[in-house]
Amino acid sequence: MTETNNSISTLQDFSRRELRDLVRQQLQMLLEAEDLQGAKAILVPVQPVDIAEAIEGLPETMHALAFRLLSKAEAIEVYEYLDSSIQQRLIEELRSQEVLDLVDRMSPDDRAKLFDELPAKIVNRLLEQLSPTERRATDQLLGYEADTAGRIMTPELISLKENLTVAQALERIRSLANASEIIYYLYITDNARRLTGIVSLRDLVTSQPEVKMSDIMTREVVFVYTDTDQEEVARLIQRYDFLAVPVVDREQRLVGIVTVDDVIDILEMETTEDIYALGGGVQSGGDNYFQMNLFQVARKRVVWLLVLLVTNTVTGTIIKSEEGILQKVVTLAAFIPLLTGTGGNVGAQSSTVVIRGMNTDEIRSLGTLQVIGREAIAGALLGGILGSIATVWAFLLQGNLEVAIAVGSSLVAISILASVSGSALPFLFRLLKLDPALMSAPFITTAVDVLGVLIYFNLARAILKL
Repeated sequence: MTETNNSISTLQDFSRRELRDLVRQQLQMLLEAEDLQGAKAILVPVQPVDIAEAIEGLPETMHALAFRLLSKAEAIEVYEYLDSSIQQRLIEELRSQEVLDLVDRMSPDDRAKLFDELPAKIVNRLLEQLSPTERRATDQLLGYEADTAGRIMTPELISLKENLTVAQALERIRSLANASEIIYYLYITDNARRLTGIVSLRDLVTSQPEVKMSDIMTREVVFVYTDTDQEEVARLIQRYDFLAVPVVDREQRLVGIVTVDDVIDILEMETTEDIYALGGGVQSGGDNYFQMNLFQVARKRVVWLLVLLVTNTVTGTIIKSEEGILQKVVTLAAFIPLLTGTGGNVGAQSSTVVIRGMNTDEIRSLGTLQVIGREAIAGALLGGILGSIATVWAFLLQGNLEVAIAVGSSLVAISILASVSGSALPFLFRLLKLDPALMSAPFITTAVDVLGVLIYFNLARAILKL
């Protein structure tokens, strides 16, 4: 036991990443040695999120064993931080009563998120065994469309009536604080549960006991509807630096709140999906990409690779049709990869900044044409710089000034084309209700490869007078 105590004290001298790794290593070593008391003791000073990551790093056969070391209160917190795949595995491995206790005590929004991942048969069985109150709360959330405020909100909040005094409000908060996810904002409603105002905890505790809520509340409340898209909710909370935002139905009745911790999860998920899409047309559907089956990964990635394969075939056909000019000036062929590769990179840069601007609303104040115009000018400047360098480089390599000018001029034109394509296509695909991140990359490559080669050969023919 002395060795275990020394291990616990050592934990406090490490950074967060080192701590997670050390906890996982110590936990695995103690479980392998069947020292359950030591394993339980080493988790005592560790935060729930770090315990969750330590459990995730263990071999699959140890997940349930490590999880059972936790008290009921700790288990609830740790479970909500675990990856969805491990949550599902624990549901299958734990005893029926353990699962019921765990699920019944989860917050409604986290429970709804878990049920989204579980098979329908298991969800129905768990719903039947929940307490009536928790069943109603969960049914309410599951009744809303996926990826909306209604689906991710929690009904665990504190609402107050306008005619309550500060003293009465504080008494109500004391009785409901443990059942509410957040108490920093207090929402004021009328007799029909319609949202009429908001009071911060600071304003409440600094007011006189006999003052009524209607006298200190703010009536201009920022809220969202149950069908508001979750990305819009996230942007709203991020914009106003809220800890939570109230959710109302179409009759303005208060039904729940979305908290900042949910927003962080949304932003992480949406950013991950956009990066996967930009990186190769992959949509993970919320799953961990690195835990997906390799055949599934290949199936998701092969679609756009086939598009690019066809594109390269078209580009090859164009090059073949220009055999005449290539036979006369063979050195032209040496610069084709340079031109198409540079054009693809310029287009990818433009599409990335525009898609980022769409997601963060940074380009809301700019019109579509203004954004495209800015990128076209940027493409011209980049093309001028790169084209000048390419002209000098091509002349030094080949010693042919006309070929060097053809290469430099083509690079300017291709850079402008790539910038315009990279900035315009995201707007076009958003207009067509398609995912800009998923669709832009392959189409930019297509446009730059095909049109870039055509521009190059036509400019070369004009400059070389062929």
